Amino acid sequence: MSTAGAISSTLLFIAILAVVFSAAIFVSFDGTKVSIIGQQQQHVSKNTAETTSTASASPEGNSTAVVIPMPGGAVGPESFAFDGSGGGPYTGVSDGRIIRWRDNESRWVDFAVTSPDRNGCEGSHDHSKMEHICGRPLGLRFNQKSGDLYIADAYMGLLVVGPNGGRASPVAQQVNRVALRFTNSLDIDQDSGVVYFTDSSTRFQRRNHLPIIISGDNTGRLMKFEPTTNKTTLLLDNLKFPNGVALSQNGEFLLFVETTTCTLFKFWLKTPKSGNLESLAQFPGFPDNIKRNRNGEFWVGINSKRGKLLEWVLSKPGIGNAVVGLIPVDITRLYSRLGRWIGNSGMGIRLDGNGNVVEVLDSRWKFVSEVDEENGNLWVGSVIRDFVVREKISIY
Repeated sequence: MSTAGAISSTLLFIAILAVVFSAAIFVSFDGTKVSIIGQQQQHVSKNTAETTSTASASPEGNSTAVVIPMPGGAVGPESFAFDGSGGGPYTGVSDGRIIRWRDNESRWVDFAVTSPDRNGCEGSHDHSKMEHICGRPLGLRFNQKSGDLYIADAYMGLLVVGPNGGRASPVAQQVNRVALRFTNSLDIDQDSGVVYFTDSSTRFQRRNHLPIIISGDNTGRLMKFEPTTNKTTLLLDNLKFPNGVALSQNGEFLLFVETTTCTLFKFWLKTPKSGNLESLAQFPGFPDNIKRNRNGEFWVGINSKRGKLLEWVLSKPGIGNAVVGLIPVDITRLYSRLGRWIGNSGMGIRLDGNGNVVEVLDSRWKFVSEVDEENGNLWVGSVIRDFVVREKISIY
């Protein structure tokens, strides 16, 4: 074989390998059963709301589900926040804006941005190419006393903006002299004002997040920011893609998830257990955000179910690192495109504070990032889709 032929064969093999590893996230999963390892499931419901790009009720006959499209070519309403008067939701989108839903007007309005450089950010184009410049707001939470909105921006760090919106100001961009490289999710202790947040990796950024999983990267961190002193403190490190975080109702502990290991953790903040870390449950897919409802329960958004091939890769860190180093294509983008064609595997899981399953929404949603329960509605977000799903729920 000639040198050119050998190179072509090698490149073809690598391209096929990239497709296989990207598809591995979706395949080899038995979708007929949904459970959390070691936990008893109390209730399972099927949600058949098939989402579309125009505002409408579910075509599957579920009249309680409504699809709300994103404005201005934006996608990825990843997380939600509601202000002190119940207004919203507010959500961050792919072009760096934070927008607010005005229910009485049935439209989105601009509220804030996280970057001073907005040239070329908006419009219908691939925003991932400029998100390191325009910003990519992910986790959001209001301080209900001050009305300030805290923002976890994947590139700009932890920021805050006042009740009237505008340009957000950074409050934390590094911890222990290590820069925040992938700020992801947050929650706020409404009594003390302390902000708890995650940095998913110090090696990889959001637009290249899939290698965090494949390589088994463990540079993620959990931190807290104290507004009264402007001090940021490291709570936990050596984490594998720490993502969503949520405080308990009494502030005694917080729950967070590792996306790579599909694991739910409890970190004690108070009581004699303060500082202890417990593993509560393992999910059947990749968890993203976690949000507490008014009953003290927690909703976890599952982005996609986990294939057996990928489980094998994750058990062999050397293979994952070799794949990340060898494949000369954007695995993250390939994964996102494949996901539009392979499987309907997003879901929402409601848990109690001990990790016991209360309810499972095993749905046709794809790439679920968050399920937020507010005022009798479930708001379902996604990091790449171009709409939000709002569904009325019955009182349980």
